[in-house]
Amino acid sequence: MKEMLNAYAEVVGHDVIAHLQQLSRPLQGMKVVHVNSTRVGGGVAEILEKMVPLSNELGIHTSWEVISGGEDFYHCTKAMHNGLQGHRAPIADSLLAAYEETNRENAERLRDQLEDADIVFIHDPQPAPLLGLCPNRRGRWIWRCHIDASHPYRPLWRYLRSHLAGYDASVFSLPAFAQSLPHPEYIIPPSIDPLSDKNIDLADSEIDEVRQRFEIDSQRPMILQVSRFDRFKDPVGVIEAHRLARKFVPCLQLVLAGGTATDDPEGEAVLQEVRQAAGDDPDIKILLLPPDAHRTINALQRAADIVVQKSTREGFGLTVTEGLWKGKAVIGGDSGGIRLQVVDYHTGFLVRTPQGAALRIRYLLYRRDRMAEIGEKSRQFVRENFLLTRHLRDYLALIVGLLHGAEYRIELD
Repeated sequence: MKEMLNAYAEVVGHDVIAHLQQLSRPLQGMKVVHVNSTRVGGGVAEILEKMVPLSNELGIHTSWEVISGGEDFYHCTKAMHNGLQGHRAPIADSLLAAYEETNRENAERLRDQLEDADIVFIHDPQPAPLLGLCPNRRGRWIWRCHIDASHPYRPLWRYLRSHLAGYDASVFSLPAFAQSLPHPEYIIPPSIDPLSDKNIDLADSEIDEVRQRFEIDSQRPMILQVSRFDRFKDPVGVIEAHRLARKFVPCLQLVLAGGTATDDPEGEAVLQEVRQAAGDDPDIKILLLPPDAHRTINALQRAADIVVQKSTREGFGLTVTEGLWKGKAVIGGDSGGIRLQVVDYHTGFLVRTPQGAALRIRYLLYRRDRMAEIGEKSRQFVRENFLLTRHLRDYLALIVGLLHGAEYRIELD
């Protein structure tokens, strides 16, 4: 067995790796290309960073391409992201023109590789038009939507659908996210990599060093939210929940740790809103971390008593998965993929308001035995459902199904 496969076998078991090898056997030598819009920042990039080399180790020639664009392109795709999540605002024709022109420019650079591929995964709206710009493609093309598209802004969806209808398949994270498209649709939740710097076990000394660096008191309870600064993550609501919870736990600390992604032009504005809401409160620490601060985030999650992800809309929420993997009770917003991970009273609690979050924080901090029990369940839940090996297994099964048609596919009404 090869090096990466051996390492994963130590975490997930040899039977899981044998299953991957069995699925990949008929796909040996195939060319698979993933395309997204950023190399760093966000869950898609983190998934592809390890999925691509693991696929190669299984004998599938897999590559990862990133499209690039200017300011208008990213403003347009951010508006698309918000629109898919229900934000009702039209996108200016000038921004849509920049979106289409950027895809044409990237198609010129990538066309030969994409048209020669056996399988192409296009991630999210940013590169969606590439399908129509590669007329001589020979393989199957899959649109992978990582966004909660359950209630999209309809004019935007009609526009995007014109680019998506020609795909051979679509993948959504949850059944509720799927929209009607004229091809097979698959449900594949995302995953975390247990061997990445963000998720491997850390020595206590490294965790203590991070506490000291950011002046976090190890003798006082700390709640943590890790996410890029995005209004849908509701960092201001987390600050309100913290202040309400301090009425019962006066020594409570809050850490909001995150950064920005290269394809998110709104991050700086949201960061300023968060800083204004925090004011000069010494018990609230706002950490702007670089995209490669994976071990730092890992240490913060392990140092936290409770992990919070109070998103109002969420495609999946990999920071929830990370917190669960580290044996933490997670308080998550009752939205999107968080519902798939946070099971009330078993792996954490779902909340809708800052008041609800504050009550659950109080409950857990006053019931340390219950918090430890929830943490044990949380780690096992992720091991069984949300690790990278399961994610890759689902992708391999999808490819086999597409190549062999309905013979290997069960249709669900």
